[in-house]
Amino acid sequence: MPNNERILETTPDGILGLVPLQSCKELGNKVDEYLVTWREKREHEHQHDAAFQGYRRDSYIINTSVPRFGTGEAKAVIKESVRGYDLYLLVDVTNYSITYTVSGHQNHMSPDDHYADLKRIIAAAGGKARRITAIIPFLYESRQHKRTSRESLDCALALQELTAIGVDNIITFDAHDPRVQNAIPLKGFETVTPAYQFIKGILNNVDDLKIDSDHLMIISPDEGGTNRAVYLATVLGVNMGMFYKRRDYSRIVDGRNPIVAHEFLGTDLTGKDVIIIDDMISSGESMIDVATELKRRNANRIFVVSTFGLFTNGLEKFDKAVEEGIIYRVVTTNLCYQTPELLARDYYISCDMSKYIAYIIDTLNHDSSISDLLNPYDRIQKFVAEYKAAHND
Repeated sequence: MPNNERILETTPDGILGLVPLQSCKELGNKVDEYLVTWREKREHEHQHDAAFQGYRRDSYIINTSVPRFGTGEAKAVIKESVRGYDLYLLVDVTNYSITYTVSGHQNHMSPDDHYADLKRIIAAAGGKARRITAIIPFLYESRQHKRTSRESLDCALALQELTAIGVDNIITFDAHDPRVQNAIPLKGFETVTPAYQFIKGILNNVDDLKIDSDHLMIISPDEGGTNRAVYLATVLGVNMGMFYKRRDYSRIVDGRNPIVAHEFLGTDLTGKDVIIIDDMISSGESMIDVATELKRRNANRIFVVSTFGLFTNGLEKFDKAVEEGIIYRVVTTNLCYQTPELLARDYYISCDMSKYIAYIIDTLNHDSSISDLLNPYDRIQKFVAEYKAAHND
């Protein structure tokens, strides 16, 4: 098991407690299963010391609830002691499937509702926990990270608010702009990229992918995601290209300037498989437009890869793009809510992140470095080498 030797040389920093909010129950249960299994098998030489109190348990999930009044107001209740605990809170602010009643009317929970519930749990802990780490896969308000006119800076404000009420560390995945961490320079902030899980998910589902510069290319759909594409292309040893979006800055549609055209910068795509990688699929229009442009340039199979598959406008456009041969596979993670309809699609590949999150929590609870977990270069290289060997490449 990775990091096991290093963990055996350290003691836990407080009793481990896991608090998956309702929006993250399924993911939290999977994380808990890994932690229980690993710690049950782990033989630590100091396991009988006081520092290992509560180290082995049937579950690390703390019993909590967030009941609501008829007006829609709520409160958080932690139903057991968390004094001295090292708490890890998980929340999916994009999970719209959860509903509550306001004066007889049914409301779907918004990101604001989930964020408010996160703060309620922190407040219910009452400062008694030894340390609180908030794991927010889709960083709350991460798209409102900079000011272009007289407007709010919601993401920075949220980070400052969380740290002010007791959060010591914030862990997120593929932050829209990691520089937002400058808002809390004296607190822990980690943005994790699931590059290894993407490669593993694709290679486990496609057995004829040629991983070299003659057959594969990585594409960034815009200039903002170039670093993401450069990293993956470098690790795989292939070329990369990018699109830049020409926008109409004279008007705003759905909160943003509409895209006029996608301009491509890169080498010849003829006959090559392509991986388009981005941080999120929102409506999906941008991804489909990019895939269409790549097909016009004679690309072969197109993999649309994104950390967060939000699909705010439904799946019909993706169904059509797959049917027309524009998109071959859609790859996202389970870090945000996945509809049953999405999971049922033949072209969809889901990358499970629960084991990765469990590794991070297990390592941090022992106050060990997670630097090697954040850089998956060696793991990707090993997996690709095994894939090539297995497929006689």
